[in-house]
Amino acid sequence: MKALVLAGGLGTRLRPVTHTMPKQLIPLANRPVLEHVLDDLRPLGVREIGVVVGDWGPDIAARVGDGSRFGARITYIPQERPLGLAHCVSIARPFLGDDDFVMYLGDNLIQDGVTAMAEQFAARRSDAHLAVARVADPRSFGVAELDAHAEVVRLVEKPRHPRSDLALIGVYFFSAAIHRAVAAITPSARGELEITDAVQWLLDRGARVTAGEYTGYWRDTGRIEDLLDCNRRLLDALAADRGGPADRVLLAPGATTARSTLTGPVLIGAGSVVENCRIGPGTSIGEGCVVRDSTLENCIVMDGARVVGRHGLRDALLGPATALGTGPHDARLGAPAGPLEVTA
Repeated sequence: MKALVLAGGLGTRLRPVTHTMPKQLIPLANRPVLEHVLDDLRPLGVREIGVVVGDWGPDIAARVGDGSRFGARITYIPQERPLGLAHCVSIARPFLGDDDFVMYLGDNLIQDGVTAMAEQFAARRSDAHLAVARVADPRSFGVAELDAHAEVVRLVEKPRHPRSDLALIGVYFFSAAIHRAVAAITPSARGELEITDAVQWLLDRGARVTAGEYTGYWRDTGRIEDLLDCNRRLLDALAADRGGPADRVLLAPGATTARSTLTGPVLIGAGSVVENCRIGPGTSIGEGCVVRDSTLENCIVMDGARVVGRHGLRDALLGPATALGTGPHDARLGAPAGPLEVTA
């Protein structure tokens, strides 16, 4: 099995941070979202990963590398502009060949991983196997309607009147049959080749499409509130995995703190300095940061940021090398030289 990871989105809902970096490299627990996705593929035994990238392709390749850190070889597949998930499959056809593959959206967090889904696909041998989860309002998702045997009978993209609460969560397993479907469909009203249309094309021609319900924690990290929630979840899990102290405070090598109160979960990256602060809960501080005389709660602070004399900073995402200092600047906009902070 191969893997196709989609990392070409623009991240417009996360601006201004995504004016200066791709959303897939925003850190959760001090690691990019995309690296959490690639970690999920290792237990599947995937050794060939195609990563679809857009304008930020060089930045993503510089961070992720050739895939050896993830036990695989990565092939970067450029996409000139986002034209839909099925378009990603189309341009990746030379890489995918006729192999089975898993397609995984590179800005999603699925905390329990995708191993169980892969096992379901292997056992059921359907033409497509879709990961679904129950949501309160399915109107913003692709929605799957299932029969009593967990086989898909119909897919609808963002229905006004959903007939199911089972939403597609961004993980799809396909046989080579999907390529005929992708080649046959036409762009939707929004000008994109929809993967839901391709799967429906298979259904209309008698193909077998199955679904597996995921009941764990998952998020599309396209909004600031979801990023912050994911960050806190991962910080909790990281502290538990490392047998962290009761206060759930984790310091990377070279991180120093002085005259500060840290309320976990908190992670402070290598080489960062925290002095005379109240930090946490739910806060990660990247590498090489300086935080002094400040109060931060439920924040993501990226590498190289400097925060001095800022109190009451909460529910914020601070971009790399952000400088927030004392003075009349609005804390929501960051330093005058670059508005790199977003707040929920």
